[in-house]
Amino acid sequence: MVSLWWLSPRLGKRRRSAGLAGPLGMVTVVAAWALTVAVGWGLIYWPHMPEDFSYAAGLVPSEHAGPLDALYISLVTLATLGLGDIAPASGWLRVLAPMEALVGFVLLSATVAWILGIYPALARRRALALRLSHVRRSGATAEALDSDGGAALLDGLTSALSTITVDFLQYAESYYFHDGDENTSLPRQLRYALGLADRATGAHHPDVRLSASVLRRALEDLAVVLDERFLRTGEGPERVFAAYADDHGQPQGPDGPPQDGGSGRS
Repeated sequence: MVSLWWLSPRLGKRRRSAGLAGPLGMVTVVAAWALTVAVGWGLIYWPHMPEDFSYAAGLVPSEHAGPLDALYISLVTLATLGLGDIAPASGWLRVLAPMEALVGFVLLSATVAWILGIYPALARRRALALRLSHVRRSGATAEALDSDGGAALLDGLTSALSTITVDFLQYAESYYFHDGDENTSLPRQLRYALGLADRATGAHHPDVRLSASVLRRALEDLAVVLDERFLRTGEGPERVFAAYADDHGQPQGPDGPPQDGGSGRS
């Protein structure tokens, strides 16, 4: 997936090609899993063909004892098709074949679990980006944030950021999925979140100052995870988020913090 991500901007238009890196990477990984399992078990069957296998009527055993036939048996068993035209006949092979079928079932379950884990993580990431976009486009002023509602807003963003940080730790491959729309692109919105936290630290309301401090720490933790796992800039949050946006083909834009009495719009 790292290789596909690295190649994506070199294959043409960045956004279009990068959007395929994550899904294509998952398909490649699953295909590699299945192929490795099928070839491995086929290499176990091959030395014992045709003596330890029974063949359906019309098949000449000596003509169906090559590596492709062993791979065919392995794929049929792995997919739990059970065609039965070539089947193990010796005692230990008859036990081994069902074990491969169990491996195939585990492989299918792992693939489904992986997909069901990745896409909710992506949805949470995009939901946070959209929420930040809503705040930015709503024209929230520094005065409006200096209130109980502002503290609650900052706390909600902190909670969502903590979840995203855990998602990047548990589902690192989710980094290689591209978000094309700027309003649902977390790399595009993080600079605004950083400015929001910095601005709110100067609020008069003590709860807002506390919430802003926690939000800033959550952003710093996210920057550490992004930098250690993917970017390796060795810089602070500002530079890490800039590198994150650049790596995803997202312009930084005028997404600074809200100003006193200003609209906060970009």
